[in-house]
Amino acid sequence: MPRNLYQKCREGLKNAFSLESPFGPLTDQDRQLLAKLADAIVIRQMAMPALLFLGSVRPLNAIGSQAMVFLRPFLVPLFNAADYDRLTAVLERREGIAALIDEIEKQAEDRRLRRQTEG
Repeated sequence: MPRNLYQKCREGLKNAFSLESPFGPLTDQDRQLLAKLADAIVIRQMAMPALLFLGSVRPLNAIGSQAMVFLRPFLVPLFNAADYDRLTAVLERREGIAALIDEIEKQAEDRRLRRQTEG
């Protein structure tokens, strides 16, 4: 194998199994969008089913985001088109689902604590 081809293959595979995102960390705008989605889930008292679902599909996040592209015509009335497209891009990333799970857990816990102090 010529040296150039070897180096080219090595460079191409260097980040193939990396766990770091090539997109960088989530922005504040991404986190606000995830918080909005988490709030809608928690208000509807769907936190536990959502957490179970998200936890089970976490390894398949790229396929799930493509399903969101397919379902876009049906779900755009719930979000504006720009937010929906951004949410699709965020959930395609490995850290996107983890951030959504964390936000749902945080908001569900906050809601539970508020109920305890009120009643």
